[in-house]
Amino acid sequence: MAKIINVSINLNKVDKAKLIKGAKGTYLSLNIAVNDEKDQYDNDCSVWENQTKEEREAKASKNYLGNGKVVWSSEEQVLSTTKTSAKKAPVEIDDLPF
Repeated sequence: MAKIINVSINLNKVDKAKLIKGAKGTYLSLNIAVNDEKDQYDNDCSVWENQTKEEREAKASKNYLGNGKVVWSSEEQVLSTTKTSAKKAPVEIDDLPF
């Protein structure tokens, strides 16, 4: 089943030590969970940084970066029920390495 998920992450929460420098850019490994039920803001997805095996075994807290919602699914079309808000101006963050 295919899905389109719209998520937003808080770049200020990104652990810079988890950024991976590659030949074609800088990467961050993320996990996205799709929940069965929506929260009070109509979100049904959460996003966090991938943990190492050691972090998982130590039961370290996940670093949650944001959330989102499924906006389309091949099984059934799911459209956001919230009103579309006006587009926000982009925010520039100067201390990010990318």
